[in-house]
Amino acid sequence: MSSVRPAAVAGMFYPADPRILAAEVDDLLGGVEQRAPRLAYPKALIVPHAGYVYSGGVAAHAYDELAAARGRVRRVVLLGPTHRVAVRGLAAPSVEAFATPLGAVRIDRAALQAVRDLPQVVASDAAHAREHSLEVQLPFLQKMLGDFALVPFAVGAASVQEVAAVIERLWGGPETLVVISTDLSHYHPYQTARALDGATLERIAAFSTDLDHEEACGATPLNGFLSVARRKNLSLRKLAACNSGDTAGGKDQVVGYSAFALDEAGAISRDEVGKALLSIARGSIESRLAARSRTIPAAPWLAQAGASFVTLTKDDALRGCIGSLEPRRTLGEDVAQNALGAAFHDPRFPAMTAAEWPQCRVEVSLLSTPKPLRFADEADLLAQIRAGEDGLIVEADGKRATFLPQVWEDIGDKRQFIDHLLKKAGLPADTRLTRCKLFRYRVAKWKE
Repeated sequence: MSSVRPAAVAGMFYPADPRILAAEVDDLLGGVEQRAPRLAYPKALIVPHAGYVYSGGVAAHAYDELAAARGRVRRVVLLGPTHRVAVRGLAAPSVEAFATPLGAVRIDRAALQAVRDLPQVVASDAAHAREHSLEVQLPFLQKMLGDFALVPFAVGAASVQEVAAVIERLWGGPETLVVISTDLSHYHPYQTARALDGATLERIAAFSTDLDHEEACGATPLNGFLSVARRKNLSLRKLAACNSGDTAGGKDQVVGYSAFALDEAGAISRDEVGKALLSIARGSIESRLAARSRTIPAAPWLAQAGASFVTLTKDDALRGCIGSLEPRRTLGEDVAQNALGAAFHDPRFPAMTAAEWPQCRVEVSLLSTPKPLRFADEADLLAQIRAGEDGLIVEADGKRATFLPQVWEDIGDKRQFIDHLLKKAGLPADTRLTRCKLFRYRVAKWKE
């Protein structure tokens, strides 16, 4: 047996060409509107597993929740039902990696070894060889997490307790994400399916553990997981639901899809976040002015990937503003570096001096993931923009610029807002907007 399981359904359930696949995943994730920056990421996701043209949009709502998980989640425990090979228990593979067109995902052999003594865990490469319920999740995970190890189980006949025992043992901490793959009802008329699936969604939200395979094809792993989630007091959020009649299929015989995120307790408050980020920004600048080393608190949420802007004002006038549009480093480090940039490297201003620093105030903005604006013409674009709420990014001819939502306080008209943004990017005033790429984001902001 090869040490790598090759992609079995590439070219059928999702594109086989790496560039086309990456673009499609980006497009699906880009279609999920994010209304506020995320300060955490879920412990677990429930996702569908049909072809991307059918359920990819629903799945994207779940995977978009992982925006802050990159660099933090190092292991994904993935459970889905078997469709082609009958198996008793939870089947683990013997291979070292699963391949997709985007690359190979290594298998966490140590994690599989940790559950090997459980009698319900069996070895079966055959159960995985053609199974799509797990494979279709991997490109989304690769996009959102980057490097991670996989612990995959193709689940056949097993009790709630048997599935739960495996999940419990592999639960881990913030480095571990649990993903349950399941569709809902199959091959009912559209309206019938909507009623059936609506009832099933209510049962999932109630942490029922007696779902059957007519309600959800992945009922076996789902029931076991929900029993663990209930014991651990996870909170559950329904993110999206539809059926194939809403996406790419007819309405005579449809398949249902849903996406959920489940969160552990203990979320940090918004006020605590703001206090910490302002302290990091101010401390970073003061450390540079005093020529001493700086420190960043060791709070776990600060180690999550994040994108921020740091704005400095002096006598209510701008004194510097530098930021990041995408999360490429830990949030704590991002704020610290952007504070230094705003104070010492904004090309519009001289470097900050110790004499003027006491007169300055600090503002930190935490950004959501920028999402593309899809528009037919200028009128359509202006109708979509939310004045006072949206930060905008414009890209064209190799040039790019952004305005934070705070800029709406000075430029309230949408068309003028875009005109000034084009000017900031160095683009001609008569640039046709249909030639541009525009993205929007939201911020959470705190000011001293």
